[in-house]
Amino acid sequence: MEPAATIAAVVAVLNASQLIIHLSQRQMQISQARRLRHRGEGLKSESSTDLSESTGPSAEDITVAMGHVDAMERRFWARETSTEWWDRIVLQVWDESQWLRNFRMRKGTFLELCELLSPALKRNDTRMRAALTVQKRVAIALWKLATPDSYRSVANHFGVGKSTVGIVVMQVAKAIVDVLLSKVVTLGNVEVIIDGFAAMGFPNCGGVIDGTHIPILAPDHQASQYINRKGYFSMVLQALVDHRGCFTNIYVGWPGKIHDACVFRNSGLFRLLQEGTYFPDHKITLGDVEMPIVILATTR
Repeated sequence: MEPAATIAAVVAVLNASQLIIHLSQRQMQISQARRLRHRGEGLKSESSTDLSESTGPSAEDITVAMGHVDAMERRFWARETSTEWWDRIVLQVWDESQWLRNFRMRKGTFLELCELLSPALKRNDTRMRAALTVQKRVAIALWKLATPDSYRSVANHFGVGKSTVGIVVMQVAKAIVDVLLSKVVTLGNVEVIIDGFAAMGFPNCGGVIDGTHIPILAPDHQASQYINRKGYFSMVLQALVDHRGCFTNIYVGWPGKIHDACVFRNSGLFRLLQEGTYFPDHKITLGDVEMPIVILATTR
């Protein structure tokens, strides 16, 4: 190649590089300005720049300057994924046994759950992509919670990104806590519970309490506090259940190393029992002892 041609080619590359750098800097300015506007922090008038109008080269200018492609309309690209398995097989073909085995609930229960969570989980479509339906969000979360599948495996099943699975699981979990926890995990009819335990041979009993360990990944700080007596990392879930085994009170968050008795003494349930406000004042006489409503627990 002639020296003049070589110099011309180098200059063309440098010019294109400068255009790319300039465009990147401008996009960063636009993003920063949007964040500031979102927070309600106006930029100072003497240093502000109207970024709503084009002040630099467009994407078309760059592609033409580089000499590789003709000018084209800007578009968005997304990786193609398949939702055939969820849309046409799970929703339309699976029977009740398959739903129970994979989602731990029947399809009717699943649809009822989706209806209850819909106000908290429904999202609007954008110009870039259609939002995931509430049913698909709930299904992704239930599948991840009910199976040992990895985030990548769940993503491949439902035709979404791996990061989307993580976000959806947290969204659904939060919605369940915010919308359903106070409605579902309640004491209910105490008389029915007492009668149920009495039929089992436990008079004036209001529930059975125990703790269970939920496995977790090792935390970054104070990891040794989360190693339970069985040797793995966990958090303690304390649960009170009625005569049918349904949760009536839960308390979670303590490291796995902490003894169940310590968790109980620090729980809201303990304080309510101490105040005498959790159960009604219902006492029976056994021999010479007047016994209020009690809860049963195992000792180690």
